[in-house]
Amino acid sequence: MATALIILAAGQGTRMNSDLPKVLHRLAGAPLLHHAMRAAEALEPERTIIVVGHGGDAVRRAALAFDENAETVTQTEQRGTGHAVAQALLALGGFTGRVIVLFGDTPFITLETLEKLANSQADVTVLGFHTDSKPQRYGRLVVENGKLTRIVEFKDASPAEQAITLINSGVLACDAALLNELIGALGNDNASGEYYLTDIVGIAHSRGYSVVAETCAEAETLGIDSRQNLADAEKVFQARARAEALENGVTLHDPDTVYFAFDTAIGRDATIGPNVVFGPGVTVESGAEIRAFCHLEGCHISRGATVGPFARLRPGAELAEDCHVGNFVEIKNTILDEGVKVGHLTYLGDAHIGEFSNIGAGTVTCNYDGVSKHRTEIGARVFIGSDTMLVAPVTIGDGAMTASGSVITEDVPTEALALGRAPQVNKPGLARKLFEKFKADKRKRQKESE
Repeated sequence: MATALIILAAGQGTRMNSDLPKVLHRLAGAPLLHHAMRAAEALEPERTIIVVGHGGDAVRRAALAFDENAETVTQTEQRGTGHAVAQALLALGGFTGRVIVLFGDTPFITLETLEKLANSQADVTVLGFHTDSKPQRYGRLVVENGKLTRIVEFKDASPAEQAITLINSGVLACDAALLNELIGALGNDNASGEYYLTDIVGIAHSRGYSVVAETCAEAETLGIDSRQNLADAEKVFQARARAEALENGVTLHDPDTVYFAFDTAIGRDATIGPNVVFGPGVTVESGAEIRAFCHLEGCHISRGATVGPFARLRPGAELAEDCHVGNFVEIKNTILDEGVKVGHLTYLGDAHIGEFSNIGAGTVTCNYDGVSKHRTEIGARVFIGSDTMLVAPVTIGDGAMTASGSVITEDVPTEALALGRAPQVNKPGLARKLFEKFKADKRKRQKESE
């Protein structure tokens, strides 16, 4: 059966105390909205509708950045979750199939749970979780004779209902046509004057439709309403990511100090040192080593490469097999071919380094002229002497060499030696005379200040 997603992402999240829409706060380097969308993308939904409101333009851009086929609708007035779903159903038009309603601030729902919702044979399926903590914020799922009859909010619940341990997550699934019918039957005769999505359960049951509750682990339903929730969610995510990496054959020397992004991919037998931070878009192949205190983002590290300690790889950094990037090296938008060595204290930006070349300490590709970026092309088996400034655009031919301390402003031919520094001049005895003058000047200043 075809599946459509409705993701509710219109709330401001006042408890976040932020101008940023709640669903754009980042967890493991990605907006909360991306986590919700990523959880569901494996279902291969036919349509994905994001309901936006506060900060709608920014939320819309974020949704499209993750899935260019995502659709957004605007909930201009915040009139409750039922009203939000009604806006999405208008956009779905004549869709026939199963609709799953998710929340953009609930990042941990698994594919397995979503598949249960998508494949349920009941007319309406609500996702709940069992807990022993008796939370006072959430509604209770009232089940009678194996059927879900209604959802009661805690504040409206009797003592017996408050004791129920089956808690509503807010996530549900329903046939599109039936969902239209049930949403159309909602009223707003309540203290808030809002249309509550949860009320469709009681309506569906009263009309003879089958309504059931599916359950998942409580952690899957964790919603983010505050900075503390966000911090707690980060801990949950990192603990899971570390455990998964270890299970998949990755060595973590000090797991609690390694921080993963939501899409970090690390191959078996890779080794990760302590205090390593992965930003989004990092792939580390099997057998590579990331040493302590490195920060990586938007880069690819191939088999057998070593990085760090204290290295920074920025977006567009591509390391081929057996490359070495040492301490205090920064690389951005640069390709290192097989066997390249960049030992220390170097910046490489907008460059391509050929195989088995060696980049000396203090080398800088001067890639920005204040207006535009320019590329540096370095051939194979090139030796770049320490403290070389490569003023782009510039090309260094295969097998060439630059002398230490050179400023290279012109292309260097294959196998040539380039010297781009002023001739050294020695002045005999001048150092002694200067020191004597400096000391005399200092004594004079001290005497004048007394």
